[in-house]
Amino acid sequence: QLRIMPDTFHYIITIFILIQCNMVTKFKNHLAKTNLAKNTVTSYVWTVQYFLNHYGDVNKKNLLAYKGYLVENFKPQTVNLRLQGINKYLEFTKQEKLKVKFVKVQQKNFLENVISDADYKFLKTHLKADGYDEWYFVVWFMAATGARVSELLHIKAEHVQIGYLDLYSKGGKIRRLYIPKNLRIEAMKWLKDKGVTSGYIFLNRFGDRITTRGIAQQLKHFAEKYGMNKEVVYPHSFRHRFAKNFLDRFNDLALLADLMGHESIETTRIYLRRPASEQQKIVDKVVNW
Repeated sequence: QLRIMPDTFHYIITIFILIQCNMVTKFKNHLAKTNLAKNTVTSYVWTVQYFLNHYGDVNKKNLLAYKGYLVENFKPQTVNLRLQGINKYLEFTKQEKLKVKFVKVQQKNFLENVISDADYKFLKTHLKADGYDEWYFVVWFMAATGARVSELLHIKAEHVQIGYLDLYSKGGKIRRLYIPKNLRIEAMKWLKDKGVTSGYIFLNRFGDRITTRGIAQQLKHFAEKYGMNKEVVYPHSFRHRFAKNFLDRFNDLALLADLMGHESIETTRIYLRRPASEQQKIVDKVVNW
């Protein structure tokens, strides 16, 4: 039998770790050249690094063990996000045969924690009245364009002026984010009063773009300040509100799917459902037998 001296063993392990680190760096550089969002790239790289640190070798047994760990500890959407990162790495390293199958995500027949139209208008009104102009427009832009919070940060004064912003999604597809006329007019006046003629419009006190986390935290603060349900005051809630309001006024599911950048119209069908709270009220009123 071949005996490996302790120093030799440590040397081999060190070389193995360096090779892995090099591959992860190359993987990160590869992803950076694609059309994936920065946050998605960070998530994929973190996932691969976590797997390599905790499981070592990339083989079927370890991959299934990692999947089992994910299923036991996280929601299906999170599990699939992690597995997508692993599968991307397997594609990159020419190990497609080891790719792991996603778990099935059960589609809910109701929407949860969506801000009502009345609460949305209540929040907007109070932000405006109390002089929180920037946050008034943050909320209005999300609810009137259907923008994801990460997309909101890309809006510039030039986009407000022309009325739209072109976004590049996965696979190189272009989605146009339209800024409605009434919002455009008021936002242009706001920017003019601030002396802003170009560049990003949502900045922090240091002149840098505000972060998605910063927006989420500030919205929770306003919810508490105005005595609102904090469960419904979060960035994506206003994207949901856009979809619900749009269908109430213009019942075209295919157009809404395009406006929201959904790959499949099936994803958009959830907005035909009523929120859980609304379902409860209807059942309470109707069912008297």
